[in-house]
Amino acid sequence: MHHVEQWLQTLPPVLVYLIVTLVIGVESMGIPVPGEITLITASLMAIGGVTNPWFVAIAASVGAIGGDSLGYLFGRRGGRGLLERFGRRFPRHFGPAHLARAERMFKRWGVWAVFFGRFVALLRILAGPLAGALHVPYRKFLVANAAGGIVWSFGTTFVIYFVGRVAEKWLKDFSYIALIIAVVGGIATTLVLRHRATAAHKKAEEEAAAEEREASLPA
Repeated sequence: MHHVEQWLQTLPPVLVYLIVTLVIGVESMGIPVPGEITLITASLMAIGGVTNPWFVAIAASVGAIGGDSLGYLFGRRGGRGLLERFGRRFPRHFGPAHLARAERMFKRWGVWAVFFGRFVALLRILAGPLAGALHVPYRKFLVANAAGGIVWSFGTTFVIYFVGRVAEKWLKDFSYIALIIAVVGGIATTLVLRHRATAAHKKAEEEAAAEEREASLPA
């Protein structure tokens, strides 16, 4: 994260917004790049006035919605075979176990796995291509995709921004403390959302496993 922040600090704001859109868009298409780290860094830069938080959030939303839609299109055309090929190329992110877990979440939550997936690293990458491969109706996908992308983008950006601004106001002579508080606040919020989504995911897996055991028992 430190290297990403240093690099973004050297760029003009317009380029930062474009990079936010591009990186988050590429991640949402199904390619494992640091989208969340890029968004957090750009949000921290807004505290010092380097970027505008509204533009950061909008750029992230555009990347999330557009990237997921392209991922959906690729998944629709390539099917499960495309995801399996990605799994061989990126086994740490798209291995058979990852794909199986993501499919269980889709079966449990339906199209809203796309919404919740925005807060879970695994589904943030897989949601678009997997929804396309499973032939989820695009209209339903788009609603969940847009809702999740907007909530995640604006929520992450403005939580970090407002926590940092309040900290700066109270701790004007200790800007490094304000930065630490902003980072901790942003990470804590992300972890809470991720924990809730992961807990729901785990519960869904346990229930699915229980149903499979019951189905395998002799009548």
